[in-house]
Amino acid sequence: MPSKAEELVALLNSRGETVSLCESLTAGAACAEIATVPGASAVLRGGLVTYATDLKHSLAGVPESVLDAHGPVAEETARDMARGVRKACDATWGVSLTGVAGPDTQDGHPVGEVYVGVSGPYWTAAWPAAEVVDPARARFVVVETRDTPLHVLSGDRAEIRRSAVDACLEMLVRVIREQKPAS
Repeated sequence: MPSKAEELVALLNSRGETVSLCESLTAGAACAEIATVPGASAVLRGGLVTYATDLKHSLAGVPESVLDAHGPVAEETARDMARGVRKACDATWGVSLTGVAGPDTQDGHPVGEVYVGVSGPYWTAAWPAAEVVDPARARFVVVETRDTPLHVLSGDRAEIRRSAVDACLEMLVRVIREQKPAS
């Protein structure tokens, strides 16, 4: 059975499409995983590592107003990161990862709060990574600033980063399969 990265490369190749990635907490790990697949050079345009918040604006084009209003760990930020890397790398698809790998919380965001953004030819969206991975790799936490529990990735720092990469690849394959090819 092919890996998710192999499946992604084959899918993009069959459609004549490309992908670029903007990564924060994973620091390029998702892009590197795609690059391990033979033939990835035909579909992988490149990526941005925007580990520092200011780089999300200066490199990925996330509006300062979004960062001011929502911070670096938010669905809104993930959407704009995906949109920005798609444009910056002139790719069919842009994908982003932003979140908290731990071991400490970040600005009130719990460890494991991670968002995957996808920008394609027809729309841009983002999801909590915990909603994409196997339920055994996620959990619910209570956050004082929210009325409902938050669904987050579980595990230590390395496990959260691995789950984030898996969520990114899984979501991208799902989304591409559901969309008609770009013209």
